[in-house]
Amino acid sequence: MNKKLSLLAAATALTLLATPSAYAQKAYDTGVTDTEIRIGNVEAYSGPASAYGIIGKTEEAYFKMINDQGGINGRKINWISYDDGYSPPKTVEQIRKLIESDEVFLVFNALGTPTQTAVQKYHNSKKVPQLFLATGASKWNDPKNFPWTMGFQPSYRVEAQIFAKYILKEKPDAKVAIFYANDDFGKDYLAGIKDVFGEKASKLIVAEESYETSEPSIDAHIVKLKGTGADVFVNIATPKFAAQAIKKIAELEWKPMHLMTDVSVSIGAVMKPAGLDASEGVLSAGYLKDASDPQWKDDEGMKKFMTFIDKYMPGANISDANLVYAYAAAQTMVQVLKQSGDNLTRENVMKQAASLKDFVPDTLIPGIKINTSATDFAPIEQLKMWRFKKGQWELFGDIISAETGG
Repeated sequence: MNKKLSLLAAATALTLLATPSAYAQKAYDTGVTDTEIRIGNVEAYSGPASAYGIIGKTEEAYFKMINDQGGINGRKINWISYDDGYSPPKTVEQIRKLIESDEVFLVFNALGTPTQTAVQKYHNSKKVPQLFLATGASKWNDPKNFPWTMGFQPSYRVEAQIFAKYILKEKPDAKVAIFYANDDFGKDYLAGIKDVFGEKASKLIVAEESYETSEPSIDAHIVKLKGTGADVFVNIATPKFAAQAIKKIAELEWKPMHLMTDVSVSIGAVMKPAGLDASEGVLSAGYLKDASDPQWKDDEGMKKFMTFIDKYMPGANISDANLVYAYAAAQTMVQVLKQSGDNLTRENVMKQAASLKDFVPDTLIPGIKINTSATDFAPIEQLKMWRFKKGQWELFGDIISAETGG
């Protein structure tokens, strides 16, 4: 009996010795327990940008699927998403609530450049990840000054660099007219084109013409640009003005190579109002598969996406690119959490987000991969060119990388 007791005592002692080291491997910050990871989000469910609200709903559904599959390393995602109406003061209020009251672990894929700019300093002073933002501004790639902030989609500047590379390859002696919105969005594009043109910029660019979003019509700008004799037109305009530009160029029978920002590639909102014939041949660039395009019906990634939609979002409009976008972002977030293992500190999550190597979400165009590093907080820096032909966008050519020499 004594022998048994001493064995039991020894076993208990071993258990006690083993327990601290077993728990030492787990490290948690606010918002994480053995059973849950609290993720915060703000979205424009109402207001001028409410069309983007579907992004938050898709991410909620994606995380529900992950939870149904057992969660991430045994932990379920507790998704807390608030409406900020695309209003910066409201964003400040909701982000404070998420961090100080709900005590979320991180904020994921919050939407909007003006709204997220309003909370960037707050996030970084609190050291709470502002991760994979749903905005194309290039300012989110600044790990030196804002180590807790990271974007997701290709930035406007990245897309502009890719356009510039395409122009140099196809028309090395081009006469380029740049038409752009007089705001951060337009100026980001302008900077990206000049990044690649370099010393040749003054020779290649024959006109830089900006417009104000308050203007009712931009026809006069287009007439002026045709008069420069440009044979390449770069259209950096939001949907309403992009459509006006396509229409006016056709009326003037001007036939430049026409490159247009992917902000305005919507067939319903831009190409149809401008006229499908007038839109023929317009070029843009993209990184997401179109779920409504039959070319992807046998694609393995798209099959997974469609299975998810059928079960978790039945009846959703699959031609809305926001769905494939949200799916890719959520899948990337899950990958980062998986890589973090049981070391779920905010510092380690940022480290893992900055250590993605050739990660391929199901809904990205084949060949486009996510790569990040401690000095590169821009997850997607590759695009593929597409051309508007017979009422739809057709992919062509090779994947173009924004990185120098890419």
